[in-house]
Amino acid sequence: MPGEGLVVVGENGHGKTNLLEAAYYLQLLRSVRGARDAELVRFGAPAFHVAGEADVPAPADAPDRAAGRPRGRDVGVGYERQGKRKRVRVDGAEPPRLSDALGAVPSVILSPGDVALVGGSPGERRRYLDVTLALTSRGYLAALQGYRSALVRRNAALRDALRTGRGEARATVWEPALAEHGAVLWTARRRWVAAHADAFAERCAAIGERAAVRVRYATALAPEPVDGDDEIGRARAALEAALASKRGLDVKRGLTHAGPHRDDLEITLGGRELRTFGSGGQQRTAAIALRMLEAATLRAAIGGPPLFLLDDPFAELDARRAHRILGLLDAEGLGQAILAVPRATDIPEEFTRLARVTVRDGAVEG
Repeated sequence: MPGEGLVVVGENGHGKTNLLEAAYYLQLLRSVRGARDAELVRFGAPAFHVAGEADVPAPADAPDRAAGRPRGRDVGVGYERQGKRKRVRVDGAEPPRLSDALGAVPSVILSPGDVALVGGSPGERRRYLDVTLALTSRGYLAALQGYRSALVRRNAALRDALRTGRGEARATVWEPALAEHGAVLWTARRRWVAAHADAFAERCAAIGERAAVRVRYATALAPEPVDGDDEIGRARAALEAALASKRGLDVKRGLTHAGPHRDDLEITLGGRELRTFGSGGQQRTAAIALRMLEAATLRAAIGGPPLFLLDDPFAELDARRAHRILGLLDAEGLGQAILAVPRATDIPEEFTRLARVTVRDGAVEG
């Protein structure tokens, strides 16, 4: 199991989860729970600041003698409530854009709340795909930012057209950008899901699922492009056609109905949709398998294991499944881990040799 790491013990409500979220903030630069930055500031405080030092692998495209080797990194993020301003420093310098600091401390977090990846809304699964791909591909991140910007502006124009009865042309202006950026998102998501579908099924089976588990990228976009045949170009043309065909409906409802922001990651167990027919344990198994794929994607991109933040991940799982999950994590190279549990008796045997601290009322005690 992990060569080094830390176990954090604390009763619910004392801040152990906040500690893990603070560590993850150094990667995503936002709350893993989707909370706004203003909501993260302590009551009565004017601001918050999170800082950390880490050794992270050099990227795969670094010079041969540096690729994959650990390098020191100093990251700090601050947010001021009054000015609503966020500032980031990486190795003593402020990057030109906040997005340049994304992934500064590569991390994966596993928690009971991950069940929403499977049992929650399609938006939860789209966000999972977007985070996984944006943290490992600058091209995807740029396309995601461009797509979201164009979508906001088109929807605003559609609402204006609905309210005034005119302005449909202003909505049409944003369709080329939606198609251009959306084609990149659609293609990258489809390729990632296709490339990892077998590994996802294998991990679910290894954890204990006896029925076949399948994952596919569910989309209304057609025709489906063919690999190697200008896939992005074909996807762009299909998106342009879909946006044009639904423009009338969009104007009536003030909302864009075609595009990758409407797609889903469909997960089935024995041919039935897992989010509808699966038990809580089965959904958690699939969610943990998704996190393992996220970690594998990060590992491939950075050339080493990410930091694992484990927020009582085995709660409500039977001992057999928990043991198998630990075995899989070990086989894939868990690396450094921070495990948070409510009681010392909840620490798995594999983690008992790690250093241990206690959290009480938001303070860490050695």
